[in-house]
Amino acid sequence: MYLKLPRTLICGRNFAEIIMTQMKKYILLVTLGMFLFSATFYGQETKSISKSEVLTKVLEENTSIKISDQEFLKARAEYRQTNSVFLPSVNASHSGIATTNPLVAFGTKLNQGILTPEDFNPDILNEPNEVTGFATKFEIQQPLINLDGFYQRKAAKNKMDAVGLQSLRTRDYLTFEVEKAYMQLQLAYKAVEVLEKTQEAVLENKKIAENSFKQGYLQKADVLSVDVRVSEVQNQLQSAKSNVLNASDYLAFLMNEKDGTTLVPSDSLAVASIVDNNKVLLSEERLDIKAMQLTTEAYESLYKANKMAFLPRLNAFGSYELYDENMFQGSASGYLVGAQLNWNLFDGYKNVGKTQKSKAQYDQSLLEYEQYVSQSNLDLNKAKRMVSDAENKLKLTNLALEQSKESLRIRTNRFKEGLEKTTDLLLAESQYAQKQLQYYQTIFEYNYAFQYLQFLTKE
Repeated sequence: MYLKLPRTLICGRNFAEIIMTQMKKYILLVTLGMFLFSATFYGQETKSISKSEVLTKVLEENTSIKISDQEFLKARAEYRQTNSVFLPSVNASHSGIATTNPLVAFGTKLNQGILTPEDFNPDILNEPNEVTGFATKFEIQQPLINLDGFYQRKAAKNKMDAVGLQSLRTRDYLTFEVEKAYMQLQLAYKAVEVLEKTQEAVLENKKIAENSFKQGYLQKADVLSVDVRVSEVQNQLQSAKSNVLNASDYLAFLMNEKDGTTLVPSDSLAVASIVDNNKVLLSEERLDIKAMQLTTEAYESLYKANKMAFLPRLNAFGSYELYDENMFQGSASGYLVGAQLNWNLFDGYKNVGKTQKSKAQYDQSLLEYEQYVSQSNLDLNKAKRMVSDAENKLKLTNLALEQSKESLRIRTNRFKEGLEKTTDLLLAESQYAQKQLQYYQTIFEYNYAFQYLQFLTKE
């Protein structure tokens, strides 16, 4: 007597076997990929580094800081150019001529002090012989009263100071960026640590599930569920290790290092000290706000300088000259001193247009300053709420982490005794790993919000 099984049952069994075969191949490929990635990840040279070491290197080697320093040097050079408002302009020249021009020939001899009575002969005056002459001349021009130049100098000084403050603010920003990047590296390593422990747990659960299956306590579907969970954790672990490399590369970029070493944080990820947000206020002495204020003052000075261009300028000048028939000689000499009052009454509406343009630029800078302060207050209030929200979230995630840890402990013990479903254990294990990652992510969010608040309020 033969026992005949329904055709649908036979097909279902074959289908399940096909699915199990494909799942095993998939898990094998994932495991092989994880092995190769781990070999690459751990094969790279690593270097332990503290946050203070990173900050020191960034402040010394970061390219953005070097660029901002060059911006300041450029602004300082422009300011030093305005020393011409007070300091004289001195020139020296040496020229030589050969001429038969009656007027020039007579003047050349006169400058050289070699005129004789014969030189006043009308025939010689009208048709002189060729005369050579060499002149060495020293000229000086001294500004006395240039009101527009005074205000241009003041504008250049304000611009230089503003660029200097912006350069310092760049350092503050990079300090904040180092805090964030270092915490991202810490968080990435924490994620790897959590997922590696989770992997150990799911592999242990897999062994238990396989033993239970051999003893007939579990079905093949339960074992496959555990295998799927193993592959999920391995995929997550691979992504976490990629995040470590990305965070390490960004930190190396900030330090301007190109050796390709994987950085390992020596400082642990910990919750920053709690602050009272209500006492945190925006200061107008903050470097970037002060720089905006100085920029506005620079535009104001330029506006006044253009208005002063309608007034006259008073300059002194003088020269000392040496003359001779031969090169680089000076048998005769003379000097000239004087002063000049120059008043440009009308230049085709050019000065009027420049004044109107500078007035519009000044008004625009005032509006931009007010808008910047308003935006800074908006960012500060937002940062305060970020800190408060992150603080509350930190408490909740910590509590949820403890609860999921205890739930996993209970279900693991029951599963070992055969009293718990595989799906319930996998769910508890997945939730615990998720709560761990959420907890560390919340620490990062709180510390980031705290550092951002410090950055916004730093004078």
